[in-house]
Amino acid sequence: MEIELGLQGIGFVAKQSLRLEYKGHPLKHTYEPDLVCFGKVVVELKAASALADEHRAQLLNYLNATGLDVGLLVNFGHFPGLEYERIVNTKKRPQNTQTTQNGTNQI
Repeated sequence: MEIELGLQGIGFVAKQSLRLEYKGHPLKHTYEPDLVCFGKVVVELKAASALADEHRAQLLNYLNATGLDVGLLVNFGHFPGLEYERIVNTKKRPQNTQTTQNGTNQI
């Protein structure tokens, strides 16, 4: 994935240590996502038969804890091909934003 992102000219950092917060208070622990693209998109790589609600919840928790708004789940283990989902943290958005039942916008 890192090679392809580099070939495509997409700016990214692998395993970047991000600060975590809880209700505005910094935590001692950090989080190292698989990739952060353009300094604001968290990319989590998976190798599972299918993306599950646990994967979505994990990424949404990471977005909440880091203050970032957009995440991408990429699953290389899905047959017959790549599976991916874009997750948008809508927690801090205005009330009129449309969301799904679990609080995320997906494409």
